[in-house]
Amino acid sequence: MKRLFLATLLMAGAIASPAFAHLDPIAHGSLGAGFSHPLTGADHLLAMVAVGLWASLIGERALWAVPAAFVMAMSLGFLAALGGFHLLFVEPAIAASVVVIGLLALVALQVPTAIGMAVVGFFALFHGYAHGLELGGASGFAFMGGFVAATALLHGAGVALGLGIGGRAGRIVARFAGGLTALGGLWLVAGA
Repeated sequence: MKRLFLATLLMAGAIASPAFAHLDPIAHGSLGAGFSHPLTGADHLLAMVAVGLWASLIGERALWAVPAAFVMAMSLGFLAALGGFHLLFVEPAIAASVVVIGLLALVALQVPTAIGMAVVGFFALFHGYAHGLELGGASGFAFMGGFVAATALLHGAGVALGLGIGGRAGRIVARFAGGLTALGGLWLVAGA
């Protein structure tokens, strides 16, 4: 079952098309569009699952603190976009987040929880800012509630994948999935 979940996750990331990555907020409702946004773009999907994978490999308090830092910083980035703040290099930073966080999971880099929170928080600002730019005519807070919920679920999926098998085998699977995530990020960069 776990292998099927991993294969499904990887296939979903591989077939997502950047040109049709997100639903129109006006046509599909703001909460629904916000929820679907991270689920339908390969860049967001891969990065958010990788955050959970890396958190599972750091362990202890990082299991919840690293994903929570991502969600909080992503929300701040979203509010910055709504407030008219200009953030540079948004798309390159999002692509880099997939590669970097995937590599961090691949090598199972052990850092203090605060460092892990800072790393993912940096990248989360760009993800949130992109969400804000793609808001369109949707209600800001409903849209934000949707993508926050979806992001938390994706982080949880990454943590569950990392912890699901348990022991040494679980760490190997999580690291392998991190490596595939980094490769997926490179694929996204090459395709952009």
